[in-house]
Order: sequence, then C-alpha cells, then structure tokens
Amino acid sequence: MEDVRVLEIKQSVFANNDAHADGLRERLRAQGTFLLNLMSSPGSGKTTTLTRTIEALRDDMSLAVMEADIDSDVDAKTIARTGARAIQLHTGGMCHLDAYMTEQGLDALLDENSDHVDLAILENVGNLVCPAEFDTGACANAMILSVPEGDDKPLKYPLMFSICDVVLINKIDALPIFDTFSMERARENILMRNPNATIIPICAKTGEGIDQWAQWLRDRVAAWKAGA
Repeated sequence: MEDVRVLEIKQSVFANNDAHADGLRERLRAQGTFLLNLMSSPGSGKTTTLTRTIEALRDDMSLAVMEADIDSDVDAKTIARTGARAIQLHTGGMCHLDAYMTEQGLDALLDENSDHVDLAILENVGNLVCPAEFDTGACANAMILSVPEGDDKPLKYPLMFSICDVVLINKIDALPIFDTFSMERARENILMRNPNATIIPICAKTGEGIDQWAQWLRDRVAAWKAGA
C-alpha cells in the first residue's frame, strides 16, 4: 500500500475556469460522484481528518482521495494505508488547483477501469489564500481552522471563509492550552464572513465531532445524487 501513483499537474492556460468548473460539476452529477474540495493552512490536520472521515464512511459509500502538494507523496501514502483509493497530484510549484487541473486528477482517479466512487475528496494545497480564488469544479467547499491558528483567521482571510459550505474547527482538545482562542468569537467571525456556513468543532486526534461531520457528508452526497 506504500506505492501510490503520482500525477504531474500542469498549469492551466485557459481563462474560462469558472465555465469549465460548471461543466465539471455537470459531469460529476451525471456519474453520481460528489466532489469535496478540502482546504486549510499547513498543519491544521487535513490528512488526519481525512483518515477519520474514511473510517466513519467506508461502510456507507465508496471514497477516493486526491492529495495535492507542490512535491512529495507523503499524504497519499497515508491515505492509501486506510484502504481508500488515493492519488498524489504535484502542482509543479503552483499554490492551488483550478478546474482544469482538478479534472486531470479526476481522469486518473476515476478512469473507466475503476469502480464507481460516491465521494471524491480533493485535499487542496495548504494555504488560506490561493486555493480560495479558483473554482475547482467541486460540489462543495470545506475548510479546517485549527485552534492553534487563532479565532481571528476569518478576519484576515475573508475569501476563504466566504466560499466554504462548512468549516471544521479542529484540535478542540487544545483549547485549554490555547486559551486565547474563543469558540464563540470564532463562530461570530466565521458567520460574519459567511452567514450560511455550517460550523462543526472536531478533534481529528480523538474522533470527537467526526460523527457530525460524517453525517453532513452523507446528507450532501445523498442530496447531490438526488439532483438537489
């Protein structure tokens, strides 16, 4: 399980990324696959959260993961050890993925010889700026804000929080240590940027809150398949 496929993603030269993203969503709906774009800063716990997510959902649906990084295949190997299908995307220095780049990854992940995938997850490149600026063609956007980062991040990175359907507040077990982090203030700051955002406190290390997060995904995947 240590060997994972690595795909070199080339920079998009097209200007109509938004239109291409809409087309990609139509393709995903037609084939019954829900694509989640997961974003965060480095070290927030994306890969650990994904591992917990796979454990919670593996009996309910088929999952596959695209790990996007500038280099290395560390995260894809970690995901592959869970038994989920995984592919590593190298961006060649790019700090984000767009719809064209995401489609290249999906073509490799969901090729004609593969089993059907209900939920495909793109773990985007780790930062709070560039990934928020490009529509990947995902059916929903999620991000992770970890307690050590501080509750002021929605104020500093407004676009990231404004485009996300759900925000996971991770590492809540560290709240007693990072006592300047206020859960109430974090919620206020997130909702100020995005009144429709779902906010789920979790601890990927212990599994706290993962059931609620998994149910959110079940509901969204089911609605997507139903055409909602």
